Amino acid sequence: MVRILLADDHQIVRAGLSQFIADQGDLKVTAEAGSGDEVIELVRKQEFDVLLLDISMPGKNGIDTLRVVRQIRPGLAVLMLSGYPEEHYAVNLLRSGASGYIAKDAPPEEVIRAIRVVARGKRYLSETAADLVSAELARPEGSAKPLHETLSEREFQIFRKLAAGQSATEIGNELNLSVKTVSTYRARVLEKMHLKTNADLTYYAIKNSLLE
Repeated sequence: MVRILLADDHQIVRAGLSQFIADQGDLKVTAEAGSGDEVIELVRKQEFDVLLLDISMPGKNGIDTLRVVRQIRPGLAVLMLSGYPEEHYAVNLLRSGASGYIAKDAPPEEVIRAIRVVARGKRYLSETAADLVSAELARPEGSAKPLHETLSEREFQIFRKLAAGQSATEIGNELNLSVKTVSTYRARVLEKMHLKTNADLTYYAIKNSLLE
């Protein structure tokens, strides 16, 4: 039996997924969470085979939660669930340690197939995500890529928080970093993306559908 932790901040989404999963003889939702902090608490206390994790979560979002879960349970399969287009997040999330990435509008049968794949210790890639990864691998070194894809995992994380309007103090408290360290990351992000202000970051993020 594959034990699943289902994490989504919308109860109706969890209910729908739970019902569909319950119809599968080999899968069972053994716990649910509505926030990133709840996910982390449950992962610390219980054993799961698969974490089905929504990328848009209150408090710690899916990206932040994935990072912490990877530290607590490196072997736990994490399947990211998102309403965002795959071209914006798939490659970065796979780099960050996700076992797979699936869109919220995917057919329920595909979600079940993805859960079974990652439960076997393999990565699940939809056709779109597979094409994106292939294109990334085939890209000549030094060739142009979207500016946000030049950022490291931590830089991308801080870029999104700045673009969402969070202050250096708020980000530092959330990520356990000093304000000075956050400011250093901010300067690095602005330099890499050839931008000057937080407003520029917000405009870029909105234009590229990178904000929740």
